[in-house]
Amino acid sequence: MAIRIGTSGWQYGDWRGTFYRHGVPQARWLEAYADAFATVESNNAFYRLPERRVFEAWAARTPDDFVMAVKVSRFLTHVRRLRDPAEPVERFLARTEGLGPKLGPVLLQLPPQLRLDLDRLAATLERFPATLRVAVEFRHPSWFVDPVRRLLERSGAALCLADRRGPVTPTWRTADWTYVRFHEGRAAPRPCYGRTALRTWADRLAGEWGPAAEAWVYFNNDPRGCAPRDAARFAIAARRAGLAPTRVPPVRAVRPRPGS
Repeated sequence: MAIRIGTSGWQYGDWRGTFYRHGVPQARWLEAYADAFATVESNNAFYRLPERRVFEAWAARTPDDFVMAVKVSRFLTHVRRLRDPAEPVERFLARTEGLGPKLGPVLLQLPPQLRLDLDRLAATLERFPATLRVAVEFRHPSWFVDPVRRLLERSGAALCLADRRGPVTPTWRTADWTYVRFHEGRAAPRPCYGRTALRTWADRLAGEWGPAAEAWVYFNNDPRGCAPRDAARFAIAARRAGLAPTRVPPVRAVRPRPGS
């Protein structure tokens, strides 16, 4: 198994000159990204779900070993608030199938104001095929109770382990794989992560999931180019912890912009 490491999105202006070389046109940034990383989380699908042909084009433009996680449209999670999930999930699946074998896990990120509703969550998870990995990121503390944990276990869904200046979720193991999102670190320049925090997370995964762990790890702290640099540093920490990270760029090739 492997620790797949990438970032939440790839189209950020801050990354020109920090991750993307000057002279590389933005239209070719996906190819440049996929040369460095073996996975990415499509964050823009959350804001506006692309047509199937866009997913097909992304699959065609990336290497054979590349895998894309996709964040489920906010129409289901934030507008419908998990009510009547059948049509939104069906539409999401019909479009993301354009990735073919390059489709990785899908992420359900719930709004921070959405409180525990076990029935809605159960009805939503039932709409996803058992062959598809689903991770759920809860952002209201009412969800962190045993009935939710048992529902995730029965569904084979992973709790998204989230970090924002430190862990903000339990480290439940609800599936034989896991999903981690890094939102904001404590180091300078903000919102970068320091080496100690990254090493602690790598040791946590190695200790609780073991050396054969399958994890999908994404850095969402994109300002100033922190995310690709921190992803590269995390791969070093993961390797030292006895894990097997996927390819990342050399740390020296990614320099975040200094803070103000």
